[in-house]
Amino acid sequence: MHNSSPANAPAVRAPRHVPVAHVLRGGVIEGVHHGSVVVLGPDGEVLFRLGDIEAAFYPRSAVKPVQAMAMVRAGLPLDGALLSLAAASHSGEERHLAGARRILERAGLTEDDLRNVPDMPYDPVVRDAWVREGRPPSRLAQNCSGKHAAMLHTARLNGWSPHDYLDPAHPLQQTIAETVEDLTGQRIARVTVDGCGAPLFAVSLHGLARAAARITTAAPGTPEARVADAMREHPEMASGSGRDVAALMRAVPGLLAKDGFEGVEVAALPDGRAIAVKIADGASRARIPVAAAALARAGVDPALLTRFAGEPLLGGGAPVGRVRPVRALDPLPLPARA
Repeated sequence: MHNSSPANAPAVRAPRHVPVAHVLRGGVIEGVHHGSVVVLGPDGEVLFRLGDIEAAFYPRSAVKPVQAMAMVRAGLPLDGALLSLAAASHSGEERHLAGARRILERAGLTEDDLRNVPDMPYDPVVRDAWVREGRPPSRLAQNCSGKHAAMLHTARLNGWSPHDYLDPAHPLQQTIAETVEDLTGQRIARVTVDGCGAPLFAVSLHGLARAAARITTAAPGTPEARVADAMREHPEMASGSGRDVAALMRAVPGLLAKDGFEGVEVAALPDGRAIAVKIADGASRARIPVAAAALARAGVDPALLTRFAGEPLLGGGAPVGRVRPVRALDPLPLPARA
């Protein structure tokens, strides 16, 4: 565990977001996405910031690697694809459902023990197939079922009640909260309920980036490294086929990345460089190009990031513009050679 005490909780206030991306159509700015961005260097220093990186916010599913790491600290014996699934916002593909079943079976439990909200698969193609087949919403299909199955497994291993594992006062959730504070380096500002029913902790964007860096720089074999290795080796289990966050991890060697609802993205490299992004209006179309631009500011080769520049805006079926990060996010020029 990290020895230093967490700092005070971030302030709960209206975030001071600023423009982070422009919606360009035919050379005219048609719309503006506001938000905040932070880039950390290898030593944890803030190399770049836009907007409000210190206000309290909810990281949503971008905090799942931290939750998974807390469970590994508490004895969760998963590795590889199943541990990646424990940190997943999965697409509801059959491999995701089968993996969640395996985690439950290892704990001697079934889908009926899950307490997440029944839902249809997150991936639109998979969801459409479910509808055509007349399959109803299920707890396994909901995108957080891997996390919930792992929570139940962790509770069972520790002799904690499995029935109320989502109660913020439950020993499992207390353990996760302590780990969130440890890795972010700050006290939790507020506790609410995430869409899946699990407790959700408010931290700062800066704290979220610090947590990602702590995970990727940990020594081999530690809980942090086990989670990072599992997600990097099995990025589609932590997301799904065709998901941008999996493609980003495949494109940038050593990168750990996790997305979250409401326009959140966090990513970190093995040397401790990290970025975190919050799009104020929650728009996913701005999340990935802004995150890619932040990674370029962190020193990632822009050539590795070209496919993440944003989907084109169409006019009459032809590209006429795109979502472009603001100029402040352009990569720094390379130093002139002597």
